[in-house]
Amino acid sequence: QVQLVESGGGLVQPGGSLRLSCAASGRTLGSYVMGWFRQSPGKEREFVAAVSWSGSLYADSVKGRFTISRDNAKNTQYLQMNSLKPEDTAVYYCAAQRPSLASWRFPDLYDYWGQGTQVTVSS
Repeated sequence: QVQLVESGGGLVQPGGSLRLSCAASGRTLGSYVMGWFRQSPGKEREFVAAVSWSGSLYADSVKGRFTISRDNAKNTQYLQMNSLKPEDTAVYYCAAQRPSLASWRFPDLYDYWGQGTQVTVSS
């Protein structure tokens, strides 16, 4: 069984940076699409970024500020978040999608999820 464990969340001031990590265990996910989603109270889970061997994709709201990457040797993916804004405050989830032609943007199309890590951007 695949397990995903996020870390790196916390409290940061506006304009600051955080790096989230997501460590996978149970199987090697080198061929999987790895994604990040976030959810704020009262809102639906929204796509943030995703990466596979073919490239990466970002939500417009984070493009130019966030960078997704992965280290297949460590079975780990990362989300570097710079120039953080209060509206980035949310629980951030990592997810993995089996190789397919499915869209990367929809949470229902992902197969495995982490438990989430809280990111709070506030002065």
